[in-house]
Amino acid sequence: QVQLVESGGGLVQAGGSLRLSCAASGRTFSTYTMGWFRQAPGKEREFVATINWSGGNTDYADSVKGRFTISRDNAKNTVYLQMNSLKPEDTAVYYCAANGLPYGGAVRATNRYIYWGQGTQVTVSS
Repeated sequence: QVQLVESGGGLVQAGGSLRLSCAASGRTFSTYTMGWFRQAPGKEREFVATINWSGGNTDYADSVKGRFTISRDNAKNTVYLQMNSLKPEDTAVYYCAANGLPYGGAVRATNRYIYWGQGTQVTVSS
């Protein structure tokens, strides 16, 4: 079993920055693809960013390219999402997720992730 706990969310003004962290339990964390997803009020959960098992390959939603950066520190069992130049439309609950496929590549599809955190709220004011 893998447990994920997000932190770092909060209220920030447009143009500001936040860094989200996802702390993972489980010996096999370092072999899993990881992802960040978000869900805004009245909308479906959407892909934000993903990173492969080693950290050497990443992918981003078009809406966050150039502003967000996903990274991981396997020695610390932690995944990060650095969010810069935040916009009001970034307001959502952000979820960390782990793909159960060892040594997998970057994955966008929500249904390819089997472990999920509880989410952390990010609110961007205009």
